[in-house]
Amino acid sequence: MTDRTTYVSLAGVRGRGWTDAMVRDLLGTPDVQGRDPRRWSLAPVRLYLLARVEAVERTPEFAGAAELSRARSSATGVYAERRRAAVLTAIRTEPIEVPRLPGPELERRAVRHRHLLGARSPGTPGPDGGGGMRTGGAPGPGREGAVRTAGVPAGSLVRWQVSYLRHALSRYETLLDGLYGETGRGEAERLLRRRLYEAIGAAYPSLARECLRRITVEG
Repeated sequence: MTDRTTYVSLAGVRGRGWTDAMVRDLLGTPDVQGRDPRRWSLAPVRLYLLARVEAVERTPEFAGAAELSRARSSATGVYAERRRAAVLTAIRTEPIEVPRLPGPELERRAVRHRHLLGARSPGTPGPDGGGGMRTGGAPGPGREGAVRTAGVPAGSLVRWQVSYLRHALSRYETLLDGLYGETGRGEAERLLRRRLYEAIGAAYPSLARECLRRITVEG
């Protein structure tokens, strides 16, 4: 029976600062390999003699590989930070051009947009907090001009207008390209949402309160 106190798993080797490439190049084939009968996973168990691992860790080859790994990791971190800073700067300085539409036209487009969302997921609450409410049915071919706004509650109409305008500004999401990871991308997404809602509120003062509500709720 294998004495696990004298062996270290692949996860354990990684925990000691090894990368998979270092394991492959410096340790090679595991000393023990097979399937653990106590686990359901089909992934093979790979164990390395602790004494062999420690011996390799004392070699110049390991020191050089570890230094190269740290340098690469540092360079990746520097690039990611530069990219994050560049994206945040672009989001802060990019002019946000909100479509300027007459009131009735904006209402008509907002209702039609809401109908289309409801048709895709009937009964499912949307980002504006409304349910799958329908008003006069989704417009069919040739009925684009027949969308009715009469009877739509004022509060719903305001929310739908903001949702439509937010959708119309979705092209600005390309500013986020190249950002990955929760911290960097999350910060950029929050900043972009805030700028878009602020631009909508500035272009349409009657929608400013709803925009502020969304900034507070969505972060």
